[in-house]
Amino acid sequence: MIDSRTLRVALLGAGSVGSQVARMLIENRQELAARSGADLELIGIAVRDVDAKRDVELPRELFTTDAESLILGADIVIELMGGIEPAKSHILAAVNAGADVVTGNKALLAAHGPELFAAAEQVGAEISYEASVAAAIPILRPLRDSLAGDNIRSVLAIVNGSTNFILDRMDRFGETMDEASKLAFEAGYLEADPTLDVEGYDAAQKVTILAGLAFHSQIDPSKVHREGITDVTAEQIQAAQSAGYVIKLLAVAERLTTADGEHGISARVYPALVPREHPLASVYAENNAVFVDAEAAGPLMFYGAGAGGVQTASAILGDVVSAARRHVAGGPGLNGSSHAGLPLLPIDDVITKCQINLRVEDRPGVLAEVAGIFSRCGVSVQTVEQTIGEDEEGLATLIIGTHRAREKAIRDVVDALQDASATDRIVSVLRVEGAQ
Repeated sequence: MIDSRTLRVALLGAGSVGSQVARMLIENRQELAARSGADLELIGIAVRDVDAKRDVELPRELFTTDAESLILGADIVIELMGGIEPAKSHILAAVNAGADVVTGNKALLAAHGPELFAAAEQVGAEISYEASVAAAIPILRPLRDSLAGDNIRSVLAIVNGSTNFILDRMDRFGETMDEASKLAFEAGYLEADPTLDVEGYDAAQKVTILAGLAFHSQIDPSKVHREGITDVTAEQIQAAQSAGYVIKLLAVAERLTTADGEHGISARVYPALVPREHPLASVYAENNAVFVDAEAAGPLMFYGAGAGGVQTASAILGDVVSAARRHVAGGPGLNGSSHAGLPLLPIDDVITKCQINLRVEDRPGVLAEVAGIFSRCGVSVQTVEQTIGEDEEGLATLIIGTHRAREKAIRDVVDALQDASATDRIVSVLRVEGAQ
């Protein structure tokens, strides 16, 4: 082992990720020392139950239920407990004691990130959180550091592997939502209560973090527009295929300018149509990907595993090595910047394309009536596909693709179509993202 100082590392939590982090710290201790310039000594692992069964066999003497004492003796604290409390209190205690913190806690960072970063900045500590979004994919540090001199225009991301697995099975194998969800559960991608994933909450927490870093602003997670995938049907999947799209649950963050000229940010999550030729369309199974469009750098794609104990541990250890190097070199920690202070704008200000699928009466004059609604609402029609319903006599299907328009205008169209005498029902309304 090279001559180096010793840094004491405390681990909070020993689940699937925490166990792998502990194993790698122990097994790769000499290599990590060579990379960081410091001997990283794992001094303890705080857990609720020291006798619980774990994925990895670890020295029993490392386990303790006294997280507070463990934190006070550490130079670097790794928080992998999840949830808001006691994780938040433990992180604040760590930074107030002068320790750097590494965490993958997306829920905590989305809700209380600015408060935690401010506390760390006051004492010169650093909070690193690469693993909080897209696991092993290196995306947060590139946004914070590598692209700090550029202006990011937008971020389109698939950041929930469970929903991507489900939608991919529906698209590629023709399975129903129930069939694909059952497979996702059996493979361990979905919890018994899948709400966090399928209703978009997980993706909304992650886009809060992405948007804050990309646009140097504080984002209120409660104001992030969120829609899940539970209403996506096999019929919508087929219609998307016919039109040259694939449906993905997208987390979107972008710069916007309102109709009144106000500059701000949009952060939103919803199922969207992605053109088949777009790189995000080929993100299969449970994988994640983040597509960044920057003013100078242009389009950039980050792709890989978005979950998994070993994969997430890779991101955690990367942050640990970075923190150790800072300790060796000296100097204050660097935390996220929110100097831009751009406001989070409502969904009404978003400009996007849309595909509206509706059932209408099969009679003369219907197309003119529908076209008149679009015209009155100021939304331009790009494509129209009409088919006569074989299963529903007297009805026809209209699939209408729009040019780019504000969300408010598109909603006005949908409301007017809903009330039109020719409309039997609106089957779906899906935004189009990633199209030229």
